[in-house]
Amino acid sequence: MRYPVIIQGGMGIAVSDWRLARAVSLLGDLGTVSGTGLATILARRLQAGDQTGEMRRALAHFPIPGVSERLIAEHYVPAGKAPGEPFSPTPMPNQQPSAALTELTIAANFVEVFLAKEGHDGLVGINLLEKVQLPTLPSLFGAMLASVDYVLMGAGIPRSIPGALDRMTEGDAAELKLDVAGAMPDETFTSSLDPRTFFGAAAPKLRRPAFLAIVSSATLAITLARKSNGRVDGFVVEGALAGGHNAPPRGPLQIDAAGEPIYGPRDVPDLKKIQELGLPFWMAGSYGRPEKLAEALSLGAAGIQVGTAFAFCKESGIAPEIKREAIRASRAGSIRVFTDPVASPTGFPFKVLELANTLSESAVYLARERICDLGYLRELYRKCSGSLGYRCPSEPVDDYVRKGGDAADTVGRKCLCNGLAATVGLGQMRAGWIEAALVTAGNEVADLARLVRNGEESYTAADVLRYLRGMMAPDELDAPLGLGYV
Repeated sequence: MRYPVIIQGGMGIAVSDWRLARAVSLLGDLGTVSGTGLATILARRLQAGDQTGEMRRALAHFPIPGVSERLIAEHYVPAGKAPGEPFSPTPMPNQQPSAALTELTIAANFVEVFLAKEGHDGLVGINLLEKVQLPTLPSLFGAMLASVDYVLMGAGIPRSIPGALDRMTEGDAAELKLDVAGAMPDETFTSSLDPRTFFGAAAPKLRRPAFLAIVSSATLAITLARKSNGRVDGFVVEGALAGGHNAPPRGPLQIDAAGEPIYGPRDVPDLKKIQELGLPFWMAGSYGRPEKLAEALSLGAAGIQVGTAFAFCKESGIAPEIKREAIRASRAGSIRVFTDPVASPTGFPFKVLELANTLSESAVYLARERICDLGYLRELYRKCSGSLGYRCPSEPVDDYVRKGGDAADTVGRKCLCNGLAATVGLGQMRAGWIEAALVTAGNEVADLARLVRNGEESYTAADVLRYLRGMMAPDELDAPLGLGYV
């Protein structure tokens, strides 16, 4: 197996899109697409007119006849929807999705990985969140149909993912146990996917991607290495300075004067114990510097994962105006990231970049009408009848309470699904208003300016890789990058 030295992190909803992953992969490192919410992303890209035609071109390569035609007939708007017109809704994930939603999810993940891998033999991965369980199996299967090389998963304990990959590799049905609040001790709720049903015949055997679990402690790494239902191929060891969801601090939650969770010595992963597992690992969370890469290698790591530096480069999916504002604020020394202990419906701390006119501003957050219509972060709960229900502390408070939720859990919660979609320019148009962006970044966003050459206002993925490899001298800036595999 080829191990990358640098892994480009899988961020947000379509922040790590196929363009960014392809750019990094072409330069010899592991480009990673985000697999979160891709059914919505594909549908909205098609409704926006698919101006460059990549979505339709990738769909034409989908291996099952009829799928491309159905999806284009359902979602494609040739001239693009009118600016004030809302996107047509896509169904929210549930335990028993319709055939149409399963098809859309599989195809969306296929498209993203296909485009990232097109025309080269570099490595491409896909990043998923364990807490977003309902679309996981069709997302994995779609990525595998496009020959994804790595699967990375965090925000939970993904013990069942290796076995699911093994089964789908053989064309067999896979099943995942769902986390359900209020489930009885003898009850088990699952989601499933049978490739044979999807193909309508025997499913082809596929190449199994390597599986990297994203962990924040040696305890979790040991548990996954020893108790997963299949092979774990390595770990990304992520600290509390990384963007997106952070693992909660160990022990009782303590908040500092700024309102952020306090992390202490117990939250520093024991690398010696992780090394003893004999599996490759990569360090993440403010490792986006050449000296930190050298440090990680000296600690026995295979390399590093870097997110924030790539998130604001030209090739990422973040809207251009947000990138420009972040770079300007970095240059001015006025940029700030707030580790919000309550923003995410998942209960995990979530890093929010403070930018004007985004949900990071209290006035913008309070003015937003509570709407839950994407549903990727909904919690599953057991109804009195024994059936499954779905609720989110970011939905309308009365709805959440009616479903058995505690009103106190709704305070400060933000709609990550809609906010993150708006960050990449695909925010929903409402009656008289449009969803505001919610931008996440790691602490290293303060140093974005170091990546921008004099006289310029932006930088590329290649600039990031050259910087990480210590090639920022003027005579090295345009030097070709060799393969970053070991």
